[in-house]
Amino acid sequence: MNQTVHPATAKAGVAAPPPPTYLQALSPLTADEIRVVAGVIKADPELGPDALFENIDLREPTPAEYRAHVEGKTLPRQARVNVNHLDRPGVWQLIVSLADKAIVSRKHFPTARAGFMVEQMLSVEVNVKNDPRFIEACRKRGIDDMTGVIVDSWSGGNFGHKDEEGRLISHTFSWLRVHEFGNYYAHPIEGLNAVIDVKTGEVLRVDDYPDHPPIPMTRYDYDPEFLPAPAAPLKTLNVVQPEGVSFTMDGHAISWDKWTLAIGFTPREGLVLHDIRYDGRSVVRRAAITELVVPYGSPLYGHARQNIFDVGEYGFGKLTNSLKLGCDCLGTIHYLDAEVNGIKGEAVTIEKAVCIHEEDAGILWKHWDFRTGRTVLKRGRKLVISSICTVGNYEYAQYWYLDLAGEIEFEMKATGIVNTNACHPGQPDKYSTEIQPGLGAPIHQHIFCARLDMAVDGSGNSVVETNSFMEPTSDTNPYGNAFHAEDTVLKTELGAARRADLSTHRGWKVVNPNKLNHVGKPVGYKLHAPNCVTPMIQEDGASGVRSNFIRNHIWVTPFDENERYPAGEFVANSDGSGGLAEIVKQDRPVENTDIVLWHSFGLHHVVRPEDFPVQPCISCGFSLAPVGFFDMNPSNNLPDTVNNASVLAADGSKGCCC
Repeated sequence: MNQTVHPATAKAGVAAPPPPTYLQALSPLTADEIRVVAGVIKADPELGPDALFENIDLREPTPAEYRAHVEGKTLPRQARVNVNHLDRPGVWQLIVSLADKAIVSRKHFPTARAGFMVEQMLSVEVNVKNDPRFIEACRKRGIDDMTGVIVDSWSGGNFGHKDEEGRLISHTFSWLRVHEFGNYYAHPIEGLNAVIDVKTGEVLRVDDYPDHPPIPMTRYDYDPEFLPAPAAPLKTLNVVQPEGVSFTMDGHAISWDKWTLAIGFTPREGLVLHDIRYDGRSVVRRAAITELVVPYGSPLYGHARQNIFDVGEYGFGKLTNSLKLGCDCLGTIHYLDAEVNGIKGEAVTIEKAVCIHEEDAGILWKHWDFRTGRTVLKRGRKLVISSICTVGNYEYAQYWYLDLAGEIEFEMKATGIVNTNACHPGQPDKYSTEIQPGLGAPIHQHIFCARLDMAVDGSGNSVVETNSFMEPTSDTNPYGNAFHAEDTVLKTELGAARRADLSTHRGWKVVNPNKLNHVGKPVGYKLHAPNCVTPMIQEDGASGVRSNFIRNHIWVTPFDENERYPAGEFVANSDGSGGLAEIVKQDRPVENTDIVLWHSFGLHHVVRPEDFPVQPCISCGFSLAPVGFFDMNPSNNLPDTVNNASVLAADGSKGCCC
């Protein structure tokens, strides 16, 4: 047993809840607050009215500020802002006091580039389609009418091109729309890529690859307007709660069963959960998906540059959908609107951005005592907090679940339309699947990173790695069946950069060595990580350097409010210097302190023909499950329930009840 022994200062148990003002202090910025912040910055002589706003979001309290608040200190209401200018290099990072309406902190990063704004992405298409070189390349492919040409703005990465240095670069890919509502991803214009400075609108060059495949022209539509009448619909399936929901809302604070938390939202990450507690005991201080990188595997026709950071370069929050009642979520729904900023600092409201509801979760646990004939069964239920965003061709639907047994689960569902390329019919390149004759889809990965600011039963947490080992046949193991698990505390950042290992069923748990449970062990929560992905891009390649956080499946760092994102604060056209692989070189202690657990997970996608024209949802995720946090199963004494709406399918009569 390699676990370091710590003196216990307290027993595990019910903790005092935080002050009621704390959850309210975590509420996202309102539209009025966004406008106040923008006004303060535009009035500043150094920044001025021409400032372009990448992100305006809440500067959240640090663990130290929270502890001071518990002692009675007021929390400041502040905004964290990134701004840049068309005519000046770099990015300004600012802290603005809402109470004082003043900039209280500013720092300039002269070589940084801000992320891409929606307004800029739309201008890329216009500027590229007006470029004579691009028009001529389309003409050579038989396209005389440019109105049907679709130009998608992809982030350009950092590939060492001298003419791109110091610019905010987009490297574009194009398709042909043959009908107003047609599926243009069925018609890729292969081998035609424009490189454009997003800020100035200047098209630096047009890469027109020779010997490119022709544009596939067979239509594969998904819009009902072009499809035959569907078969007879299935009978109605309703989700009803005649007595209403079991959760209560107070602004952005929510209470359900024994869980409490606050729901946040930022332009970059989108959905954020704050101060997750069970029965007053803290589990996670902050949870969010802080990055997604999608590396594509094809080196042909410019596809090597397809390595997009959907969170850091575009922003899940700004691209979040407005959800529709009875469509995106079923049942009795509570929605939260989200306020984000536009490029000029204006407030933009996304109505119904976050969905909150309950779902039946099947059997939670059951046992039949065959000796007595007595059965005890408890049904599970989940609180679901979700949002969906669209980044170009893909939709990402994120779901946070809380259950009745003290578990926190995250699921990401990926849907939308796969990125496509052209090929000669029957002759796809080895990096793509031919999903329709002449139409390919490259192999790729979706690798997410969750940032989990852990606070298991309070401050002072450590990460413990568990590995299981077979014991050799010996005098003490004569039948060769012995195997056991060993725990090791991860003490420093470099030592805590770890990869999954199926040969030892490696796992990780976050423990509080200062709080012991009823058997004298530190209370904890285990990370269940079933979707660890092996990266398939070279670490020293242009894309691998920038996405260095994907090299390990967990990282552990001490809390630092300025280390917010696994690929760095400024991701667009970056060199990877701000990523986790560089951050952990400080090799700071991560034992018995305020820690951040970073988990990389995702999808390895060899595309199927059935993924087109629209991909059915594929899922990945992780969960946090209590391990010694409770004295026993916390759902042991749930009240008995019988669903009286359930009837026999044959005649509609009620059957036997449990």
